[in-house]
Amino acid sequence: MEFLVLFQSIWTVVVMIVFLSIMWWAYSSKRQPEFEEAARLPLEDDDSVAAMTKEKIHHV
Repeated sequence: MEFLVLFQSIWTVVVMIVFLSIMWWAYSSKRQPEFEEAARLPLEDDDSVAAMTKEKIHHV
């Protein structure tokens, strides 16, 4: 029974370290340009989407 409690404690610490590492990686300043680019995507004019929309309208 003591082994199970020890295993659960170690597993909890390992999972917490992995979670914090992923959070640190995701929010590091090195990734900021990627986040800014992704944030601008909905605002950019995409000619291919506009062309597909016009093409669908003409087929109707």
